[in-house]
Order: sequence, then structure tokens, then C-alpha cells
Amino acid sequence: MSEPSYEELKARVAELEKQGTGRRTGTLEFRVGEKGGVSVYGLGRFPVTLYYEQWNRLLEAAPQLRKFLEDNKAEGKLKLKEK
Repeated sequence: MSEPSYEELKARVAELEKQGTGRRTGTLEFRVGEKGGVSVYGLGRFPVTLYYEQWNRLLEAAPQLRKFLEDNKAEGKLKLKEK
């Protein structure tokens, strides 16, 4: 098998860059890591990784978290994205 040419490599990099930018569509992606942690991709620059029990605790606290966010939003403490 021969080595790819410079032009072929350049075309491949361009193709991969296009795929990378298409990934930021706002969709969330979930993966299970080697150590059993569940990672969520698509929230920001880095994934958020927690273990099963941690995700359950967080999900159980969802109503409290929503209230906390709304209270702090009303007080102007949160950094919000401008539309």
C-alpha cells in the first residue's frame, strides 16, 4: 500500500474539518467510557462526565436546579447568551 500524496492528505483534512464543524448542531451525544463514566458531548468545548450514581442524583435534583437557575436569572447573576 503506497503513501497518500500531499493533495490527498490535504483533501482528507478538509473533509474531516467539514465534519467537525457540522457536529456543532446543538445535538447532544452520549458515550460510555472505559472506566464506566457517561460523557455528554455538545454542551460546550469539553464533555461532561459523571458516573451512573452521579447522573441519577443530578436528575433527581432537576426541579431544584431549575428553580435555582430561574432565581439567579431574575437577579441578573447568570451569564446569558445574547440572541
